[in-house]
Amino acid sequence: MYRFLIIALLFTFTSTTLEAQEWTTNFEKAKINAAEQNRNIILVFQGSDWCVPCIKLDREIFNSEEFKSYSKDHFIMVQADFPRKKKNQLVPELQEQNNKLAEKYNKNGFFPFVVVMDKNGTVLGETGYKKTTPSAYIKLLESFKS
Repeated sequence: MYRFLIIALLFTFTSTTLEAQEWTTNFEKAKINAAEQNRNIILVFQGSDWCVPCIKLDREIFNSEEFKSYSKDHFIMVQADFPRKKKNQLVPELQEQNNKLAEKYNKNGFFPFVVVMDKNGTVLGETGYKKTTPSAYIKLLESFKS
């Protein structure tokens, strides 16, 4: 019985993990993956430990099962985080990369700021937090496709 329970838990964990969307923090790698997989890139600028709309966007949209299921097959998801709390600070190389991304794609410093790009990094559209459903948010992101 114990062995069966362990196997069942491992199977559940493995199948849940396989269905989760993957976020990357490496923009260059994301562009390579987008080109190889012929997908658009979603670059999200967020303040994970201080920006309330960022936290809501993450909780209400990005962490919904509907969005995770859809995005894993349609988008390359990139996170550019700008935490403020000392315990959440990024390594210097990642912070430098995020600063450069912000200089190029988020000059006005909006948070959250969602940039949809094609596989080559050309901006197709921009948005932020919206009080809406995951399906409506997916439709918005898809409306930017060229």
